[in-house]
Amino acid sequence: MSPQEQRHPGDDPGTVSGSTPGTAPGAASDGPGDGTLAVRAGLPDPVKHEPTLPGPVFAAHFHLPGDPTGPYTYGRDENPTWTHLERALGTLEAPGEPGVETVVFASGMAAVSAVLLSQLSAGDAVVLPTDGYQALPLLHEQLRAYGIEVRTAPTGGDAQLAVLEGARLLWIETPSNPGLDVCDIRRMVAEAHAAGVLVAVDNTLATPLGQRPLELGADFSVASDTKGMTGHGDVLLGHVACRDPQRAAEVRRWRKIVGAIPGPMEAWLAHRSLATLQLRIDRQCATALELARVLAGHPDVTGLRHPGLPDDPSHAVAARQMRRFGSVVSFELADRARAERFLEELRLVDDATSFGGVRSSAERRGRWGGDAVAEGFIRFSVGAEDPADLIADVLRALDAARKAG
Repeated sequence: MSPQEQRHPGDDPGTVSGSTPGTAPGAASDGPGDGTLAVRAGLPDPVKHEPTLPGPVFAAHFHLPGDPTGPYTYGRDENPTWTHLERALGTLEAPGEPGVETVVFASGMAAVSAVLLSQLSAGDAVVLPTDGYQALPLLHEQLRAYGIEVRTAPTGGDAQLAVLEGARLLWIETPSNPGLDVCDIRRMVAEAHAAGVLVAVDNTLATPLGQRPLELGADFSVASDTKGMTGHGDVLLGHVACRDPQRAAEVRRWRKIVGAIPGPMEAWLAHRSLATLQLRIDRQCATALELARVLAGHPDVTGLRHPGLPDDPSHAVAARQMRRFGSVVSFELADRARAERFLEELRLVDDATSFGGVRSSAERRGRWGGDAVAEGFIRFSVGAEDPADLIADVLRALDAARKAG
């Protein structure tokens, strides 16, 4: 399975969601392709003898004689290294739309919290997924403590729409983590906006190369860039992108108030990592689909989920809105002991709790206790290893786990 094949979601291999038939994602006639965008995004105009990507600016304060005007006054407010990264992320979130504003944060949860807490007040209601990221229940508690009503429903089947009436904000996570359910972003946005409800999409698992929530109508696109966007497992970062400058100002003000700012080194590393985003994502997504197809026929595997599989419950919706299906595969083994033995037997896969990195990782998700999953549930994040080597390692580990009983 080649990366080019992976980049053609849907039943017709010549059709790509969001582009003209036969055209690779992001390579429409009116703009550059995803690889070009990733490599060039956010770079300043070239200056003789200067690096193409300036190094990190380490500054708590800046020279500021006279009136406090200009973009850089104090290190908690703005930093030139953030500026380059924010422009790059905005380019990837909505190519060709210079009006999109992006705000970077010290982590994905800082970005998530900034949207929720800058947009909601006492008496408001928010709709969140029951099957979203594990830390969301912590936010439930805090939101309720602030007098905000929290409603929940599953991602699949667009079930959140059933509890939307009178809400201030709809929070979508699609594909959901770790269950990989998908909801119809266009439909959710249309119904929410008709009811006067804002929509935020957690796009962490897909990345902007997998789907672009702002192009699908969402008010906010949010991500933990710790995962696929930076892809090397060495940076904690998050971002929020939106078209409305007032919304962006509210999110940025929240960042200033709580000080949830990234370090300049982290921001620079993130920007550097974006240059390989398309290369990494294409390899990882293609291998993930290949692995899912192999696992689909394995007698020890049940509950297999990957949006790229034609018989996956989410495939039809995913094929309409996703440009790449993601690098995560989830499945179940018989029980906790079998799952733990499988993880112990893997040689090319780290037992770790993140996803989206160049090194494959997997974990028994139930060990954390916060997800509604079976004891033998495995979340598998496919890296950039050679597909044949990785698949052979997985099959060998499954065989060893079965023999061990």
